[in-house]
Amino acid sequence: MAQAQYESLLRLLEPEVQALGYDLLEIELGLTRTGGVVRLYIDRPGKAAVGLDDCEAVSRAVTGLLDVEDPIRHPYRLEVSSPGPDRPLRRRGDFEEVVGQKVRLRFDGLWEGRARLTGRLVAAGEEGIEIEAEGVSFKVPWKQIGKARLVAT
Repeated sequence: MAQAQYESLLRLLEPEVQALGYDLLEIELGLTRTGGVVRLYIDRPGKAAVGLDDCEAVSRAVTGLLDVEDPIRHPYRLEVSSPGPDRPLRRRGDFEEVVGQKVRLRFDGLWEGRARLTGRLVAAGEEGIEIEAEGVSFKVPWKQIGKARLVAT
């Protein structure tokens, strides 16, 4: 997914999702010229479970916005989902909520010679995160993290 398109969709959709009382955890794009999928992961502040009615409400609101703004020029299917046990982590607060748990990181390019890293999240701070993996403590800057997910236990 092109970073510019991702950020543009995030700026467009996040306020709409928040206005409905949900957090937009992540956007995944799997688009080709002949079709594809736009997948939104939503959660509810306070940790009440997200259900089918919640996903339908967000889908209706977002579909209208996407139809008006038309930011995606190819055919696609919109999916709205709860995060599940392997929830995506995008913002600093997402990481702070899961300190002590196991996370999986995918880097933008290589970092310290690695494309991925899985380990226990020790801390989330201003500069980045600290993760223990393979018996070593790594301090990963925010700008290096491409994708992150909680590892279901």
